[in-house]
Amino acid sequence: MDQAVTMQSCCKTIDVPDAVLGAIQRMERPVVISHVVPDADALGSAFAMARALTNERRSPTVALPEGSLSQRLSFLLDMAGISIATDEDFSAADGFIVCDTAKKPRCNVGLERKDSDWSADRVIVNIDHHETNTNFGDVNWIVGEASSACELVYHFLCAADRPIDQATASLLYAGIQTDTLGFSLPTATASALHAGGDLVGLGADVALLGEKLGRSQSKSEFDLLRIIYANTSVLAGGEIAYSSASYQEIQDAGCSAADIDDQINVPRSVDGARLAMLFTEGRQGKTRINFRGSGNVTVIDLAAKFKGGGHSQAAGAIVDADLVATIAKVLPEAESHLSQFGPAS
Repeated sequence: MDQAVTMQSCCKTIDVPDAVLGAIQRMERPVVISHVVPDADALGSAFAMARALTNERRSPTVALPEGSLSQRLSFLLDMAGISIATDEDFSAADGFIVCDTAKKPRCNVGLERKDSDWSADRVIVNIDHHETNTNFGDVNWIVGEASSACELVYHFLCAADRPIDQATASLLYAGIQTDTLGFSLPTATASALHAGGDLVGLGADVALLGEKLGRSQSKSEFDLLRIIYANTSVLAGGEIAYSSASYQEIQDAGCSAADIDDQINVPRSVDGARLAMLFTEGRQGKTRINFRGSGNVTVIDLAAKFKGGGHSQAAGAIVDADLVATIAKVLPEAESHLSQFGPAS
């Protein structure tokens, strides 16, 4: 049986601003948006928000342009059972709720809207946990110490007294679990653990999520992972590990840019690596870089050198150059960056 939670039973470690509550409560036809190449936190927060807000007065939809959903995470859309925003929905929207997105150009609204004023003076509520968020919304709720956007959406739904059923709980748990790497990163704070526990109590399907997120791969995803393993190299005495996949390698594996994300954990897992990077050319002539730091090594400043951003130890950037040129440009900067942190303790 589906369960529901009210504000009184929530862990109140993160306060929700009244401006956020008021702006969203006034919307009747919002479009909920996350970032391009959405991960489980982006999808989980957007889907859960739309699902929990839906009632007889409010009809939210979620922006999910064709080709932006990875094979591995497609089950989250099936779980959510929400409506995907159409052109008509964008035109009729009385506001936008943007989750897990640090900059407006990163909003996953489709290439046809990228260079247009798609919000057209309507209210944008910006809910995010990235330290580099540009506060592009009309109402901004940015909590850099939060584990994930899903943790923030959980607290919003509690404060708004919206029901959290089993599917919504599962969507939110998926984002918290993946953004904390299975509750193993420093971002797995007491607040994140409390939220995760609450969501399990509300019926989050931990077994299903563990299987789908951690133990299930299509043949094409497996083939891409083999490429990432084969292309992994180290430098700086093994303290930097990096891997790559060219546009052709990604295509030959049967994958697309939407399927690139967690593969960063391959170079990240190299013993002794303090700085890990993944270079992928999902689109020809554009190379995405995932940066990860461990120990005392932060990567947000390194990402910023390439107009990227994110978190202290997990960041990213996109460079307008092919894979080979990007790697040649970034590696010296990475070595220089690492040197400022001194020897490993």
